[in-house]
Amino acid sequence: MAMTRQDPDATQALRGLEDSRTSVRVQAALAVGTAPDPCFVDKLVERCAIEPDFFVRDMLTWALTRHPVSLTLPELLREVRSERAQARSQALHTLSKIGDRQVWPAITRAVLSDADDEVARSAWRAAVVLVPEGEEPGLATVLATQLGRGAQETQLSLSQALVALGEVITPTLRVATASSDPRVRAHALATQRLLRDPDLGFEWAIEEARQIVALAGAPQDG
Repeated sequence: MAMTRQDPDATQALRGLEDSRTSVRVQAALAVGTAPDPCFVDKLVERCAIEPDFFVRDMLTWALTRHPVSLTLPELLREVRSERAQARSQALHTLSKIGDRQVWPAITRAVLSDADDEVARSAWRAAVVLVPEGEEPGLATVLATQLGRGAQETQLSLSQALVALGEVITPTLRVATASSDPRVRAHALATQRLLRDPDLGFEWAIEEARQIVALAGAPQDG
C-alpha cells in the first residue's frame, strides 16, 4: 500500500535520506523506491543534486524510476536547467533511465555542450537513449562538435555515445578526420576504429590514432 505524508514509515524514510551515514541513506532510498509515493518525489530530486556518494545517487535514480513519469519528468526537466552541475548531471542520468522520449526537446545543443564534463557525459548518454528515430544524423553532427574535448575518460564517453548511434556517424566522422585540430582528428579516428571493432579498447585506439595524426603532421623527407 502506498505511503501517505502522515505515515510514520514515510517520515522515517525521508529523514533517512539526509542521514550522515551512507548505509542509512542507501536503505532509505531503497525503501522509498520499494513503496513509491508522490510525497517522495521532491525530496528524491533534491537529494540527487547534493548526494556525495555515487552508489546512493544511483539508488535515488532507481527510486525515481519507480514513480509515475507525470510526477518525475517536470521536476527532472527543471533540474536540467539548474545552476548546480551535479543536479544537471544526475537529472540527465535519471531521464536516460526513465527513457521517455517526450523529454527529447530538452536535450539541446547547449546541454550536449555543457561546460562541465560530467554533465556533458550524462547528456551524451541520455541523448543516444532518447533520440527519436530519424534524428540520429543530426545528433551525430552535434556530438561531433565535442570531439577532442577533455581527458581520456571524457573522450571515451563521447566515442561510446557516437558508436551507439551506429553507421549514421560515418559521414560526420569522415569530416572530423580532416579537422585542423590534431586532437579532433585523433579522436575521430579512434571512434572510427571503435565503430569497426567495438571490442577494441579505447586506450589502444586513441593511442594508435594519435600516432597516425603525429606521423601525418611530421615533415616529409625529400
